[in-house]
Amino acid sequence: MTTVFSRAAQIELICQHVTEQYVFADVAIEVTAVLRRRRDDGGYEAAADEEFAAAVTADLQSVNGDKHLRLQCSLEPVPEPVDGGPDDEDLMESEVGRNAGGIRRVERLAGNVGYLDLIAFFPAAVAGWAAAAAMNLLAGTDALIVDLRRSRGGDPGMVALLCSYLVDEPLHLNDLYARGDGSTTQFWTLPYVPGPRFGGRKPIYVLTSADTFSAAEEFAYNMQQHGRGTIIGARTRGGAHPCDRFRITEHLTATVPVARAINPVSGTNWEGVGVAPDIEVPPDAALQTAYRQALQYAVGLSPDSRRDVHTEAVQALERI
Repeated sequence: MTTVFSRAAQIELICQHVTEQYVFADVAIEVTAVLRRRRDDGGYEAAADEEFAAAVTADLQSVNGDKHLRLQCSLEPVPEPVDGGPDDEDLMESEVGRNAGGIRRVERLAGNVGYLDLIAFFPAAVAGWAAAAAMNLLAGTDALIVDLRRSRGGDPGMVALLCSYLVDEPLHLNDLYARGDGSTTQFWTLPYVPGPRFGGRKPIYVLTSADTFSAAEEFAYNMQQHGRGTIIGARTRGGAHPCDRFRITEHLTATVPVARAINPVSGTNWEGVGVAPDIEVPPDAALQTAYRQALQYAVGLSPDSRRDVHTEAVQALERI
């Protein structure tokens, strides 16, 4: 791809991608009008790449607040596809390996409470092994805390895989409508998962913050809409539109939402409004709040066949 040097030409290329790809065609008309008006007024010409990206992003989001619609600036050159060179899948697998499949921490807390800290929802095709390993370890816990406070999202297929461990019966999680071909893709929990399931009866607590975004929000929204989990923390960031990326220059990439989520329960999604917590607390206090609730549940279980675990849960609750 030839680098487009002038700001005017770069704006026109961005407008082309938004016009052709943005999931809301009517909004695309309004957004591109804003960009071209600013361009014609000379508003972008003097800006360096970072300032240009910030200004264009603000204008892209000015019509409907879509946080996925943006221009990103990279200090490192954005690579062009090269025959024989590393492709996106190679780069993804490398990132997955460096980040333990998106799992920051998995642990059995005192009182037999599971804790899963997810920082990314990588595609299940390249990181499903990590999700399966974590969920297998947590299957025997009495309650589960899923920490999404630092998770910026990822792939809906990984959301479906993780949710599959948390139910007993098939569950329709989400639909994605794609503007390009007008298709709707349904996402359901899977009929089979590697290893044992946590199951659909034990309590789940999902921790959120203003940084929780995209696929992480979908996980929280799925749990909430189906009554499967309690959301604890702060309202999430509010991005429900899957995106494609388009190289504008060697340092600029436009991110354009090409589809939208439709929840089968609510008929809508969390775009622009975020996922509201069931228990609103400062994010720093969310883990302690969830752990206390989980321990109270564990203490209430019959101690007859699990006296050692019951004692551990009682002692842990006393320390909070």
